[in-house]
Amino acid sequence: MKKFLIVGLGNIGSEYANTRHNIGFKILDNLASKHKTSFKSDKLGDRAEFKLKGRTFVLIKPSTYMNLSGKAVNYWMQKEKLEMNNVLIITDDVSLPFGSLRLKQKGSDGGHNGLKSVNEVMNTQKYSRFKFGIGNDFSRGAQIDFVLGEWSSDENKALAERLNMSASLVESFGLAGASNTMNTYNGK
Repeated sequence: MKKFLIVGLGNIGSEYANTRHNIGFKILDNLASKHKTSFKSDKLGDRAEFKLKGRTFVLIKPSTYMNLSGKAVNYWMQKEKLEMNNVLIITDDVSLPFGSLRLKQKGSDGGHNGLKSVNEVMNTQKYSRFKFGIGNDFSRGAQIDFVLGEWSSDENKALAERLNMSASLVESFGLAGASNTMNTYNGK
């Protein structure tokens, strides 16, 4: 049986729950609900698990805060005895329009503190990352407020469909592999 570690990046605490920066948590919550599983508090994060077509998906929402995400990724990779090619990191991306989906198999942190932490702790940039576009509708110097801000009413209306598409992308990553998933979902 193949196993995959799916890590959604975000910040813990109710004040961050509906912020753009927490889209990784929101996507994992959607996946857990879809597969009728729930998160339990564990070391360095909340953990849920489901099986789909002979594959096991371990979902982790780190409790380390965004800029220490690498610590949780490293711990859970070791605990689950997984290689980097069976890991998917989910994050927000201001360089993509709202709701855009992009899977990449390697790359820089792009200024994202969560990915920066993963790169530093794992000492590599060669791992799959799923970037969910949050747009860049902010004025100069207001990026932090935008990223840590809540979704607009228009974004909230479109979010349910985008979360379902995101859940399908994650399932495809485990079932069809990264290349096929990129061909199917990138740019949607």
